[in-house]
Amino acid sequence: MPTKEDVMKVLEGVNDPEIGIDIVTLELIYNVNVENDIANVKMTFTSPMCPYGPMLVEEIKTKVRELEGVKEVNVNVVFDPPWKPSEELRATLGA
Repeated sequence: MPTKEDVMKVLEGVNDPEIGIDIVTLELIYNVNVENDIANVKMTFTSPMCPYGPMLVEEIKTKVRELEGVKEVNVNVVFDPPWKPSEELRATLGA
């Protein structure tokens, strides 16, 4: 059975198309757990109006399903708490 770390490694391969940085580095992933053959991902977007949101969710589902032992992927998008980049990430982004 895949671990949380296995799922996070896969998610490092999913880039935000507007920013060009992966969603893990962007701190968009709030939680990941794997129970039996189901991976659950709790995440947010950089903005509630993110035009690429649906595309990101589908890419996450597709990539995580490629892990051996995962049959279902649930992505729960939340906006509470709202995305707030850490100081380190802000420095990386030049903000």
